[in-house]
Amino acid sequence: MSKFLFLDFDGVLHSSTTTNSNQFFTRSVLLDETLEMFECNIVISSSWRFHYSFDFLVSKLSKNTRDKVIGATGDPYIGRYSRFNEITQYLNSKNIVNADWVSLDDSVYEFPEKCQNLIQCNPNTGLTIKECQLLKEWLSK
Repeated sequence: MSKFLFLDFDGVLHSSTTTNSNQFFTRSVLLDETLEMFECNIVISSSWRFHYSFDFLVSKLSKNTRDKVIGATGDPYIGRYSRFNEITQYLNSKNIVNADWVSLDDSVYEFPEKCQNLIQCNPNTGLTIKECQLLKEWLSK
């Protein structure tokens, strides 16, 4: 069964408080190192998809990570658990049933309480070794 990683940017690949573009994507090296020995499909779920082209977003990722990107979630979901519902809509639109997926995200309120599919990052730091270990454990199953 294929694995799907839904990837947020702000609060994951850099601190959500970062305003200096030189500090964007500073945590992407950690993600790249974590993914290098594993197969998975990456879907960009970041709200950046509403402001930038898909090609631009993919270009911000390292080559190893970039090669795993298969798409981005679609239209915004207005309502409770928006990111979770956007992911569900993406999977349904691709006819992917019983998907094995996780989301790297800092916005816990965009997911149902205690969502088993969420690997939550601290928005002030972004991705750390702790979340990378959880991701490795999921990828190893």
